[in-house]
Amino acid sequence: MLERLHLLADGVCKRATALLFHAQPSRWFTGAYVKIGFFENDADLRYQDEVDGPLLLQVNKTIEVLQAKYLKALISYEGLQRVETWPMPMAALREAVLNAVVHKDYSSGAPIQISVYPDRLMIWNSGSLPSEWTVERLLTKHPSAPFNPDVANTFFRSGQIESWGRGIERMMQACLGAGQPAPVLQVESIGVGVTFLFAPTHVKLQMAPAETPVETPVETPEKILVALEARPDLTLAELASTIGKSLSAVERATAKLVKEEKLRFIGPKKGGRWEVLK
Repeated sequence: MLERLHLLADGVCKRATALLFHAQPSRWFTGAYVKIGFFENDADLRYQDEVDGPLLLQVNKTIEVLQAKYLKALISYEGLQRVETWPMPMAALREAVLNAVVHKDYSSGAPIQISVYPDRLMIWNSGSLPSEWTVERLLTKHPSAPFNPDVANTFFRSGQIESWGRGIERMMQACLGAGQPAPVLQVESIGVGVTFLFAPTHVKLQMAPAETPVETPVETPEKILVALEARPDLTLAELASTIGKSLSAVERATAKLVKEEKLRFIGPKKGGRWEVLK
């Protein structure tokens, strides 16, 4: 990873290098981070986080924080496969965060701001569009005109974005293809905003109080036995993902099942299989 980062840094100006690769770019450029907050309404901020680090890593870190703490997913199952449906497609959210990070005006001193409400998520970044560009122009075929060419080129070379100005189009298509509302764009003289509106089912979920999951002694073991009967070749990590439990919980439960002689592992550690004992 470090070698790849060094290769990407070749040919990038010093200003962009500090933003893209320094562990704390906000030491050199005030506001070079992402600020996230959860609001009950415009006046009531419940909690907040800041995502710092190299710009090349800020996007993924931001998505991870949003998924872990700010957004709730509807859970369904296709057979044994757990399916999570977020308030907006993650591809669209990632595209919006990428656009904010790549096109932000880093001389403004203001961080990217992501405000999460029970019914919507808003992303705002300082910056401006090319002269005479409008929201309508953004929503149609348009050339790539990055606010920070060196930053955009490095994200392109790292494989995180294209260089054809299709980010907004891809974001819209991802939402509409998932049957969710298209995001709303706002263009102001000092910045650009994107608002994702949540469907009614997700609004109810976001407003529900957070619950601490309580695992009964039989729930996880039963799911493990059902899953392994269908797929005896699963690794513990794959098993944890399949039944929607943590790896540590699955390790404890399988060890208990083996001790109780309800389950055993046959063959080598790699290439072996599980056997459910009747």
